[in-house]
Amino acid sequence: MAAEILPPFEVSIMSSEMAVREALSRFLSALGPIGLDVEESGTIELVLAEVLNNIVEHAYPEGSPSGPIDIRCVHKKDGLHVSITDAGLAMPDGQLPLGNQVSVDVDLGDLPEGGFGWFLIQDLAKDVHYARNATQNRLTLRLPVGIIM
Repeated sequence: MAAEILPPFEVSIMSSEMAVREALSRFLSALGPIGLDVEESGTIELVLAEVLNNIVEHAYPEGSPSGPIDIRCVHKKDGLHVSITDAGLAMPDGQLPLGNQVSVDVDLGDLPEGGFGWFLIQDLAKDVHYARNATQNRLTLRLPVGIIM
């Protein structure tokens, strides 16, 4: 477990698939001092990869200009508080997808194309909230890792 609180930090990229990889690497590197275990690091990487890939694919869809994605992290006693902002398209209906669990008890050809990501995000992260402010999307969540007892 972490012994002390890490200072807040930010990772900023321009939306692209390659930039998502860079952001994940930089984010995980910044967490080095709190000594997360492999499972905690994997949880962070999975949640952030899903969120960032959704932003690249849906907020800045193919054919539209690339745009900024800013990830801010504040380490508190109850975990990592993460805020992700972008200037892309808003979420449909201005709300988070439900993130219902998708049934995988079907033939391989009948598996749905998507739907796994938001379930994983909402299952692994806590306090997940979305807001659209003027021209900016903001997703906030808490990852219960690096907890200080």
